Amino acid sequence: MGRADYLTDINGIFYRAIDPAYRNFSLSGSREPGRYSDSNQPTLYLSSSPEGVEAAMKSHSGSRSANLEIVKVRVITEKIFDLRNAEALLAADIDLNDAIAPWQEIVHEGGIPKSWKLRNRLESLGINGLIDPSRKAPGLWHLVLFSWNQNSTSHAYILE
Repeated sequence: MGRADYLTDINGIFYRAIDPAYRNFSLSGSREPGRYSDSNQPTLYLSSSPEGVEAAMKSHSGSRSANLEIVKVRVITEKIFDLRNAEALLAADIDLNDAIAPWQEIVHEGGIPKSWKLRNRLESLGINGLIDPSRKAPGLWHLVLFSWNQNSTSHAYILE
C-alpha cells in the first residue's frame, strides 16, 4: 500500500464553534494548544456535524467563552489521513493510541504529547490534515487541518 492509497480527499461542509467577537478570525485556526498543535502551529479544528462540535466542546473548558456560535465552513482539500482506517494506520506505522492518549496534562507540565509528534510526522509527509474519530461521541468525527488557504490543495471558506 503506497502513501496515496491511504490518503483521502475532502469536499464538504464542516462546523466550528467560535466566540462571536472573533467571527472574522474563524479561519485563523486555534489560538491555544490543542490535541494536535502547540500554540505556534496554526491548526483548524472542525467537526463533521453540529453534534460533533457539541461533543468536542464538552472536553474543552477553561478560558473559552460561554457564548459560542457554530459557523459552517466549506472545505475542499486533499491529502487527509483518516485515523479511522485500520489499514492506513498499519501501512503508515501509526499507533492510534498516540492520537487518543491524554495530552492536556502533558502540555500543562511542559511536555510534548504523542499526538503532537504524530501530527509532525504526518506534516513531514506532506499531509494537509487528518480525520479524527470522536472520543466523546462514537460514530462522529472531526477534521483537523494543518494547512489551508496557503496552497492550491487545501481551501476553507466560511458560509453565511
